[in-house]
Amino acid sequence: MGKTIMMTDNSLKLYEQVVHYLVVRIEAGEWTEHEKLPSVRSLSELLGVHRLTVFKAYQELKERGNVYVKDKSGYYVSPADPAPIMDQADDPAVSAWLHWDSLDRVQSLEAEFQFSKSLIDPALLPNRYWGELMRDLLNHYPRLLGTYSTNQGDLELRSELASHLTSRERFYISADEVLITSGAQQAIDLIARSLVKPGDRVLVERPTYGPAMEIFRKQGAKLVFTDITSEGYDLDQIELLMKQEKPKLFYMTPTFQNPTGINIPVEQRKQLPELAEQYGCFLVEDDSTYDIYFKEKPPAPIFTYDTTGHTLYIRSYSKYVVPGLRIAAIMCRPRFMPGLQAIKSLADNGSPLLNQKLFLRYFQSPRMYQHISKLCTAIQLRMEVMEKCLKETDWRWTTPQGGLNIWVELPEGMDTGKLLHRCMEHSVAFVPGTVFDPSDPGASRKLRLSYSYAHEQQIYEGMSRLIELAHKMT
Repeated sequence: MGKTIMMTDNSLKLYEQVVHYLVVRIEAGEWTEHEKLPSVRSLSELLGVHRLTVFKAYQELKERGNVYVKDKSGYYVSPADPAPIMDQADDPAVSAWLHWDSLDRVQSLEAEFQFSKSLIDPALLPNRYWGELMRDLLNHYPRLLGTYSTNQGDLELRSELASHLTSRERFYISADEVLITSGAQQAIDLIARSLVKPGDRVLVERPTYGPAMEIFRKQGAKLVFTDITSEGYDLDQIELLMKQEKPKLFYMTPTFQNPTGINIPVEQRKQLPELAEQYGCFLVEDDSTYDIYFKEKPPAPIFTYDTTGHTLYIRSYSKYVVPGLRIAAIMCRPRFMPGLQAIKSLADNGSPLLNQKLFLRYFQSPRMYQHISKLCTAIQLRMEVMEKCLKETDWRWTTPQGGLNIWVELPEGMDTGKLLHRCMEHSVAFVPGTVFDPSDPGASRKLRLSYSYAHEQQIYEGMSRLIELAHKMT
């Protein structure tokens, strides 16, 4: 048997790698519509795989409509379907494999140059200190591993968070208004399951965090989009949508917005709670990177300006403090808490107490904010390296003032989904724009680059490969 280079991705089965090999070349035009594809025998010899593997790959592509069969003749490229893949199912996860519509799917791809993961390089985290803290914690609480947390979360941690955010952000909340969750994504899920019913409208930013859209769709919600630009929101558009669509809630990431990195200005933050009260819409404010800023501290959260209790605030410490503990919290007024606790009890009956106590010890020490200060400097340096590489192109982006990502727009005619297929063959990963904005045709030429996971040399080398491959596609 001969061999050729296929996608080196341990998360894909062998026949799926053959599917990938064929799809990339069909989309690149190596085989055109109605053109005959290699026989099962010849492709198996070319790729060095069993004939049954190739046969299974062809059957998969046949079911998807990418190829068709002529009796006793072989497999042929199907004509392009003018209908977008998103019309095939209400749930974007159905077509996620082929079209990279799932953030989890994209981030599961192994790559040497990893720009898809909006995470912190583990080398930048205080790993050795955590070992010392763990030993000290178990000495202080010898029965900790034999104890469950309460459903709402450890009272000591909830009290500390409430006090901290009251003093720093003027939240004026008590421990009873805090619910500990296992990460921000669980917090979104709890809120959706508690508040959203099938048929409800949910207002979201365009573009927005992909998994949040999937969570709301799973609840049977209809998504309504509002634009976000470098100037923030169009409040007239939001008011019109609230009046006409009557959304149950507005899910937003107003601080270092994911994926654009935009900060919503103070005046808009003050007006949004007024609109929410007027039209009976709850605001769900997701704040996962509030402390990661490069120059000026971002404006106070929207929750600060809400005097009527329409805002549910999600604060996560998973990404930049200690990802392995997955500590986040929902802050909200008492009327929401019974429903959230009921759903939390069904989910896991309380986040692990060990994780909460370990985070609490770190949160109470001066080392946490010393770590965050150094971390911001390190991440800013990586962002500047990535931006230096981008300046060699004619691509468009806005310089981030914090957060972990750059949102990039490529020239007309580019397709970042196809570009990702090409880049993965060269071990470069990023997130295509359609993951965050599947309803906008223009999203297909946008991409999110995360600069926080790769070190400086990896950024230089990976960006060089990415830019070169993009230029070859123009």
